[in-house]
Amino acid sequence: MGDETKLAFEHPEARAAAYPPAGFPDRISLRDHVVEVEIGAFQQERGRTQRVLFNVVVEVRPSNAGQTDDVDAVLSYDTITESIAASLAEERLNLLETLAERVAQRLLARPLALRCFVRIEKLDLGPGALGVEIVRSATGPVREVGDDTAPHPVIAFLSNAAIDALDLPGILDRIEALGRVILCVGPAPNAAPQTGHAMVQRRIDLLAIEQNCWRLAARDARCVVVETRTELDWAMKNGRTTVWAPSKLVLDAVEPPSAQPRDTVRLAAWFAEQMRAARMVVVDADTPDASIPTERWAL
Repeated sequence: MGDETKLAFEHPEARAAAYPPAGFPDRISLRDHVVEVEIGAFQQERGRTQRVLFNVVVEVRPSNAGQTDDVDAVLSYDTITESIAASLAEERLNLLETLAERVAQRLLARPLALRCFVRIEKLDLGPGALGVEIVRSATGPVREVGDDTAPHPVIAFLSNAAIDALDLPGILDRIEALGRVILCVGPAPNAAPQTGHAMVQRRIDLLAIEQNCWRLAARDARCVVVETRTELDWAMKNGRTTVWAPSKLVLDAVEPPSAQPRDTVRLAAWFAEQMRAARMVVVDADTPDASIPTERWAL
């Protein structure tokens, strides 16, 4: 095995040493950190956890910690494990590449961090380890992860009677006057198939809601159906009214909602809490127990 090939399979610490930037910075590292997590794009990876192995090296700016013995002057080892835990808790992910990017982003947001090597491997998909390694450098101004720049939307739940109302455009006008809006709906009027299988039924019930999302979109052109957090954030920042298709966020949630898809107003309240909504409006339905201000509108 050649030196380059051998080095490719070494711990990221060895790779960092082999490709140093100018100045030969200090490094902190995390070796062989194993976490049980649900991750993966394939159906057989859903509903179960698997072992994921993390090896991380962070190159850091010089400090006087060696002389002062001051723990506040260093980048703590806990920063690495906390960045991993926070990235895993954010949402269920399909790709190791996405997870590696989010870990690196969190690490490089720390003022002392210069460059990081992140290697992540799945241990349970075959006889060997399957994984990805990325190298990222700090660029631009230092910014701590976690600043709250996203708008706080208004979540509005529409009953089927509201969707079918002749004055639907006027209802939407009133809601949009409150601020940036994300609309939620219940299932379509036609009855969904019943299977007697809990996991399958959950998906069918979520799809029944999404059918109704598209029915609403057909009634008013401003109602754009979206399913990802990225699309929702973009729409809020650009003042667009969207309709939440719930399957992806519900199925990918690290802590799924206790409300079942058939309990659609409570599901909308869970979503409002996830989005840190400013308020919730329920049109022609009973208001749920919620931690955010909620009001009921009659037709």
